[in-house]
Amino acid sequence: MTEWAIETQDLRRSFGGFEAVCGINLAVPRGSFYGFLGPNGAGKSTTIKCLTGLVSPSAGDIRILGMGWDQAEEIKSRIGVVPEDLALFGRLTGLESLVFVGRIHGLSAEETARRSAQLLELMDLQSAAGVVASEYSHGMQKKLALGCALIAAPDLLILDEPFEGIDAVASRQIKNLLTGFVTSGGTVFLTSHVLEIVENLCDTIGIIHQGILVVQGSLEELQQGTEAGSLEDIFLRQVEGQARDLSLDWLGSSDRNGEG
Repeated sequence: MTEWAIETQDLRRSFGGFEAVCGINLAVPRGSFYGFLGPNGAGKSTTIKCLTGLVSPSAGDIRILGMGWDQAEEIKSRIGVVPEDLALFGRLTGLESLVFVGRIHGLSAEETARRSAQLLELMDLQSAAGVVASEYSHGMQKKLALGCALIAAPDLLILDEPFEGIDAVASRQIKNLLTGFVTSGGTVFLTSHVLEIVENLCDTIGIIHQGILVVQGSLEELQQGTEAGSLEDIFLRQVEGQARDLSLDWLGSSDRNGEG
């Protein structure tokens, strides 16, 4: 019987008269690398906020590592989260940020220092350990936020756009770290607009569109019975029916002033 890292039943979240999440049923196996995809405004970030306890669902049930949010303290001790806004303390240095999170999770001072040093080395942030986080580049902040999510050795990582706005070097470092985390038995649930990365990393994929989970399964399962080859093909078929051919009749034309 499959054990679920994340399981939702008829999860809904409304804001006024607008239903951002419309009764989705997520099933994320433990030990999986799950890619949660959707166009802008599809409900991805709202779903993540419900999963991480930042927003209460309007209806439905959420189970995280087999627990409901009535066991919030236990859940929070076993998950690591990188939210859309990163939620870093801008006036703390990189090292202070890691130490603060480690101590909040109950690690000893010695163990916190040991893990912090390892994470700074792994993220290639040693030279910036004494620099306040607000002065980090966006890519450095992403890596620091991931380090803060990892320091307590979570069973589950929930990541909102971890590859957005970072360079190829930082992207490779994060990909290697996340792959190693899953190989060692952890579970990753991430959103990303970079479909190539999701296709290369994730073993399970869910696509949400207009608040509805339209498809869920492995890439091989999603390809069955269709002519779609790539994840991009599958994604576009689910959210648009087919990709639209867009063009500008004046782009590339010798008549740039529209004078005929």
